[in-house]
Amino acid sequence: MTQEAAGPAEPDFPILVIGAGQSGLSAGYHLRRRGLVPGQDFLIVDHAPGPGGAWQFRWSSLTLSTVNRVHDLPGMAFAENAAATGAGSAGAAVPAATAVPRYYQRYEEHFELAVRRPVSVRVVCDRSERDGLLHAETDRAGTLRVRGLINGTGTWEHPFIPHYRGAAAFAGRQLHTRDYRSPDEFAGKHVVVVGGGISAVQLLDEISRVTSTTWVTRSEPAFRDTGFDADAGRRAVAIVEDRVRRGLPPGSVVSVTGLPLDDRLRGARDRGVLRRRPVFDHIEPGGVRWADGSFQPAQVILWATGFRSALDHLAPLRLRGPGGGITMTGRLATQVAVDPRIHLIGYGPSASTVGANRAGRAAVAELTGYLGLS
Repeated sequence: MTQEAAGPAEPDFPILVIGAGQSGLSAGYHLRRRGLVPGQDFLIVDHAPGPGGAWQFRWSSLTLSTVNRVHDLPGMAFAENAAATGAGSAGAAVPAATAVPRYYQRYEEHFELAVRRPVSVRVVCDRSERDGLLHAETDRAGTLRVRGLINGTGTWEHPFIPHYRGAAAFAGRQLHTRDYRSPDEFAGKHVVVVGGGISAVQLLDEISRVTSTTWVTRSEPAFRDTGFDADAGRRAVAIVEDRVRRGLPPGSVVSVTGLPLDDRLRGARDRGVLRRRPVFDHIEPGGVRWADGSFQPAQVILWATGFRSALDHLAPLRLRGPGGGITMTGRLATQVAVDPRIHLIGYGPSASTVGANRAGRAAVAELTGYLGLS
């Protein structure tokens, strides 16, 4: 797809949506609501082999009863599709990695979103001096020229593991939350769980039922016994939104909301599992050592240290500012301030599933308006 003559060029698609998770599907729904035709006025590409976003890769013990909540996609309730997803009255034990992808598949089919997969976007370049279009170079669909971009790539493809001295010399196994499958594989081995988020404590609870564990975090965890109401949610979102509007990295949502102390975690606390230690100083071949000289032998280190936004493909656009983040604007902080052709859903305040729905609607309204498509 080359441009032979100088001057304005016709795009392959006016709008490209990258990612078919909660964010991308929400954007696709709202683009259709505005009369745009999938595969003609916009294209959704997704790198995964099938529907389901990151949910299809989650561990089997993450069921509908243990996951925080599966938020509805716009226009189709998850509960209404319980029978099709295998999540009926006894469906609480159904793995989320099974139920949610089935729901997403039905959603894609019902709204005829024509998601093209597997297609990975390797890089997005701005060649405005030639044709005024964004060029998205892919592995299976060539180079797509578009006028606007909605990025919903989330975080699953960008796990974060902090650097600690001696990590390369550790004789045991190191893995990230992303690689976790079952606690049974750790039986008979001492596991150091690193991280203070919701996934960290859930996996700590599971693993501690089959073997011994040590829990370490950088800061003191904050548990909450009370429910997480709408006001608390709005406060958390406001804090994260303020950061990205100032060009700072979004930060951790758990640092704002705290960890929900449900019945399972109360049980773990009663078993002594939630006795947290500060993070170690360095790693040795046989375990981890703290600055005071104390040592914990270990055969496994589980890095439940979260994820970062998967935005490496946008690096040539130079969107990041001196604060380390991307300065966002727009009604729900989805629009990139330095380039209004680009919207990021799932970055900052829209990182939650419910936030992605609202952000999809706002991003579509603003982008189509900017491009003169509505």
